[in-house]
Amino acid sequence: MDRQAVANADYPSAAGVDKTITRNGFRIITRKLPILKAEPIEQMTSKLSITPPEMIFGDNMALIEHPESGWKIEFNAFDALDLVDKTGSSMLQVAHSKEWQSTREKKHEGITEVVKPFDWSYSTEYKGTLHGHGTSFEPSTDPIPLELLKRHDPILFFDELTLYEDEMADNGITLLSCKIRVMPARLLLLCRFFMRLDGVMIRIRDTRIYVEFATGEVIREYLAKEERYESVRQKLAMKGQDVPAQLRDPNNLVDLLPVVDKTVERLQLK
Repeated sequence: MDRQAVANADYPSAAGVDKTITRNGFRIITRKLPILKAEPIEQMTSKLSITPPEMIFGDNMALIEHPESGWKIEFNAFDALDLVDKTGSSMLQVAHSKEWQSTREKKHEGITEVVKPFDWSYSTEYKGTLHGHGTSFEPSTDPIPLELLKRHDPILFFDELTLYEDEMADNGITLLSCKIRVMPARLLLLCRFFMRLDGVMIRIRDTRIYVEFATGEVIREYLAKEERYESVRQKLAMKGQDVPAQLRDPNNLVDLLPVVDKTVERLQLK
């Protein structure tokens, strides 16, 4: 996307807030800026043809690049939102909650030049934005080597950032965030979409990027899980846990949801 088109002049320049580290030919950059204001939100709305979420961090991003090959993968809010269903064909949540849909429609009353209906949960299958020609992921059966990530290696670089968030008219939450940690020999990035529509559904879609610096191997794993809200609530209640508190944290829920989609891909940069 063209960030200059949605830049907010009232905020610090990106150059002053980027965090970066370089390891074995790979450069990692993260950026965290405040929530977008009215003008860039209007520009984003026009480009996306949907109303953005309540809280949109349009200047935030996480980037992994390999300058020698020209390969990059970036995670940003605009490209993630551009994958939200804009036809309404994926609005399973709305079909189960007419009251929520009505509340949501009224909340955005007065917004013009917006294509309706669309998926108000902002569910996305975003796996990152790829840059660079001639180097692409290929299907793989080799998963991310978790045993290497469980080692007590020092953390050289860590950051986490929010790309967008919406409280779904006080009926739940939808949140897209990124977290990255860099160790001496490898890195792991997690981009997580979390949606909880109270009384209806809980959905988690994780994209993980794993890089082994010495070999230049990059693995991308996408894992989608979802379950009926009531089923998850009952599982938590049976454990005697504080259900409302547990439902607010996707880390407490991810192991309770069945897998509905999984893909593993890899590429070699060295």
